[in-house]
Amino acid sequence: MGIAIAVHTLFAAIWVGGMFFAYVCLRPTLAGIDAKTRTTLWAQVLHRFFGYVFLSAALLLGTGLHLIRSLGGMAHVGPHVHIMLTLGLVMMALALHVYFAPLKRLKRAVIAGDVAEAGRRVGQIRIFVGINLLLGLIVIVVASGGRYFFAGV
Repeated sequence: MGIAIAVHTLFAAIWVGGMFFAYVCLRPTLAGIDAKTRTTLWAQVLHRFFGYVFLSAALLLGTGLHLIRSLGGMAHVGPHVHIMLTLGLVMMALALHVYFAPLKRLKRAVIAGDVAEAGRRVGQIRIFVGINLLLGLIVIVVASGGRYFFAGV
């Protein structure tokens, strides 16, 4: 169980930390760069990042379900685990949407040299990453403090 918790925590940090870095540090830094370079860079960065997102999502889901099963199933875990699982699944669905819709269109626009369309797609991705970052931060709070928040439930 200790290894599962360690892997679970590590890959949550990788995914949420990557979104935090991209949203809070990289995005404002790139604002002063010309649009063509910026959108090309975003396409490359996001392509690389999503490899880690998919690995993280798979390991989070696998270790999370293993831990739930080890604790006796969903009927035997606290509300914080239900919240964590639900928000994690929503995050995974949003990540899949970003990868297969706006990121795919961003890559096509960059290849075609359509800077305006690429910029629109970067803006769309920014919104989804912002939502997922917020959800990820909530999951961290719920995961780390949930058993204490819901102690009497």
